[in-house]
Amino acid sequence: MKRRNARIAAALATALFLVVAAAWGSGYLNTLFGKSGGKWAERAEEAQAQFGESFWDDNRGLYNNAAPCMLQLCTDPFNYWWLAHAVDVLVDGYERTGGERYAEQLAKLYQGILDRNAGVFPNEYYDDMEWMGLAWLRAYDATEDERYKEAALALWEDIKTGWNEEMGGGIAWRKTQLDYKNTPANAPAVILAARLYDRFGLEDDLAWAKKIYTWQKENLVNPETGLVWDGINRTGDGSIDKDWKFTYGQGVYIGAGVELYRATGEEGYLTDARKTAAHLGEAFASPATGMLPSEGEGDGALFKGVLVRYMGELIAVDPEDGIARSLMEMLKTNADSLWEYGKHAESALFSNSWAQTPDEVVQLSTQLSGMMLLEQVARLERDGHL
Repeated sequence: MKRRNARIAAALATALFLVVAAAWGSGYLNTLFGKSGGKWAERAEEAQAQFGESFWDDNRGLYNNAAPCMLQLCTDPFNYWWLAHAVDVLVDGYERTGGERYAEQLAKLYQGILDRNAGVFPNEYYDDMEWMGLAWLRAYDATEDERYKEAALALWEDIKTGWNEEMGGGIAWRKTQLDYKNTPANAPAVILAARLYDRFGLEDDLAWAKKIYTWQKENLVNPETGLVWDGINRTGDGSIDKDWKFTYGQGVYIGAGVELYRATGEEGYLTDARKTAAHLGEAFASPATGMLPSEGEGDGALFKGVLVRYMGELIAVDPEDGIARSLMEMLKTNADSLWEYGKHAESALFSNSWAQTPDEVVQLSTQLSGMMLLEQVARLERDGHL
C-alpha cells in the first residue's frame, strides 16, 4: 500500500510539474533539461528579457524607439523597418526555446503594427515591406499562424509593383522615386521570393527571385571582389553609389545567394555568396581585431545585425566550408567583445560599437543588432560549432 501511495504521489507531482511548466512555456522545460543550449543561449535569453523590460510599451503594442524614453523619442517617428527586425528577434527566441511567451509577444506586436499602420502592412518603401514580409514569413514558419502567412503574401504582392525597367530593371526603393534602385530593395526581395517558392511551390516566385537576383548581380556587385554597392541613380544621373558600402548590403546579397541555392541546388549562387563573404574581412572587419565596424546610430545601428543574420544562414548551408569557419570566428569574436565591453555593466543593453560602453540612451535599432548577434552565436552553440 505504501509503495502504491508513493507511486500515486509521484504521478501527481509529475502532473503538477507539467502543468506549471506548460504555463511558463516549453522553453522552461528546455532550460530545465538542458535543451536550450549553454552560455550563449543564456545570454541571448537575458537580452530578450531586457528587451521586453526596457523597450516594450503594452499600451501601444509596440517597442519604443529608445530606452529609457526621452520626450517623443519613444514613439516618433514610426520606425516600421526596425519593428520588422523586432519580429525577427522574437522568432529567434521562439525557435531557440519553444517558449509560448514569444508566440504571445508576436501576436501582440502583429496587432500593434497593424494599429499603427492604419490597419494594413504595406507602406511607401519597398525595402521596408521586404523586411516585414521576411519577418512574418519566419513567424508563420515558427508558429503556423495563418495571419502571418497572409501578411507576408499581401506584402509580396505590393513589393512586386516596384519592378520597372528604369535602370534596366530592379525593384525601386520607394513608390515616389521609381527610378532609384538599390540593394536594400532588391536582395531582400530575392530572399523573400525564394523562401515563398520553397514554402508554397509557386514557380512564379522562383522566377521573380532569379530575375531580381540577376539584375542585382549585374548592376550592384563588384565582379572582382564580390563587394556589394548600395544603389544606382539616387541622384538621377545613372551613377552607382560605389562609395556607399554598408554591412547590411553584403548580408542581404549573401542571403539571396544562399536562398536561391537552397531553392535550386545551383552551386553558382552559393559561390557568389561565399565570394562576398570572403571579402568581409578586408572590406569591413578590423584587421587587428576582427571586429565589425560601428555604422552609427539610427538606421545604421541595425546594419551589422542584418549582416550577422545572413552570415549565419551561409554557415548553416555548409558549416565545414573554410569560409564558413572564418565567419564563425568573426561572429564569436564580435559576440565576446559585445558581452565584455559593448553592454551596460548591470543590464543587457548594448552599444553601437560592440567594443565600447553603451550610451546612456540605447536606441531600439542598436539593441536589435546586439540581440541578433547573440542569437546567431547561440545557434552556433546549439549546432555544436563552438
